[in-house]
Amino acid sequence: MLQSMTGFGTGSAAVQGVEYDVEVRSVNNRYLKISTRIPESLQPLEAKIEQKIRAKLQRGTVNLSIRMKVPDEQAVYKVNTTALKSYLDQVRPLEMDANPIIRLDIGSLLQLPGVCQPPKLEELAEKTADGLLELIDKALDELMEMRTREGQAIINDLETNAAVIEQNLAAISQRTGDVLKLYHEKLKSRVDELLSQAKLNLNEETLAREVAVFAERSDIAEEISRLTMHLKEFRGVCQADEPMGRKLDFMAQEMLREANTIASKGSDADIAHRVVDIKTAIDRIKEQAANVE
Repeated sequence: MLQSMTGFGTGSAAVQGVEYDVEVRSVNNRYLKISTRIPESLQPLEAKIEQKIRAKLQRGTVNLSIRMKVPDEQAVYKVNTTALKSYLDQVRPLEMDANPIIRLDIGSLLQLPGVCQPPKLEELAEKTADGLLELIDKALDELMEMRTREGQAIINDLETNAAVIEQNLAAISQRTGDVLKLYHEKLKSRVDELLSQAKLNLNEETLAREVAVFAERSDIAEEISRLTMHLKEFRGVCQADEPMGRKLDFMAQEMLREANTIASKGSDADIAHRVVDIKTAIDRIKEQAANVE
């Protein structure tokens, strides 16, 4: 079934004490464009994350973000006592020589390079990687469900517009015979009027030849047949189980080409009016095709 390119999904859980919040959303794009916003400690997983996205999505701009909250006991900075002692051993003699009353500020010492060391979140991220990837799968599944629901709504709209084209095309097909007959009658009436004033006679063969030329010039049977075939294939594409957005757009262009040819060759106000309705429906199809994966 066709899918929309618009979707949203989330996944939240605590994995070995680490709280993860995953959010993924997608919007229209002719190609697949992936953007991730994840903590630095999770950067080694970026390739796997992109691989999961590409396995499920073919088109669209996809934005995935991950928030990571580490338990307090694991987020505490570690004091490097060896480094701190080294600083103290170097500074204390200077303190005593300058002024015995001066005392060292522990806050300033903790800011010295190498004294406070950040927690090793990379190891924690590696331990919780499998659980995080499962959350990403959950978020992607939610996004896919939403894209499927919106895709069904798009299919319904596409079918409605295809029915509009089909109805107007059937009416045009029925009208073509009447147009030729009407042209023959109008031409004969006009010629008879002119000839009666000039007191001349018109050869019926000449009149028939002129009508035949008009019939050939305004023949739209081939265009109607091609547009009918396009509609049949279009309906088949709408029920396909693979991404067909680009093909739908191409087919809409081909249908518009046939409609324009019918309009230029139709030579009838009613046909022209129905072609306008057909082209309006095709434009709607093109708009919706841009939303389909």
